[in-house]
Amino acid sequence: MSRRHKAEKRPVNPDPKFSDIIITKFMNAVMEKGKKSVAERIVYGAFDRMEDKAKSDPVQMFHQALENVMPAVEVRSRRVGGATYQVPVEVRNERRQALAIRWIIKAARGRNENTMVERLSGELMDASSNRGSAVKKREDTHKMAEANRAFSHYRW
Repeated sequence: MSRRHKAEKRPVNPDPKFSDIIITKFMNAVMEKGKKSVAERIVYGAFDRMEDKAKSDPVQMFHQALENVMPAVEVRSRRVGGATYQVPVEVRNERRQALAIRWIIKAARGRNENTMVERLSGELMDASSNRGSAVKKREDTHKMAEANRAFSHYRW
């Protein structure tokens, strides 16, 4: 990690169908081996499936799912005098979004449906109604932070 410069953030273009930057970031996270068209097909397919099942706007459901999965606090390791403490810290907005995206995709990949479209749509629908593995991950993160609240004075 360079100590001289901060890595500059690359601009992300909005996706072609919904003109939403966050959906593009999500698509880029779904993408494997640079196959953007495959990732696009998976995400848009999941959105179509969500629209058929829930009979509501898939983009709104997607944003609701992200909001429900975003963590407010997390623990970070801090070494003080030979001991390592798990110190709870608030999460920056960009990191909240990145963690939520990562957790939703990981939870979707761990599901038992046949295709990735089915898995992703199922996980997004679960997350939008405050259920599912990704929401559980957020709850576990919050519990861990709450349990280690005694070490919050080590925050830097």
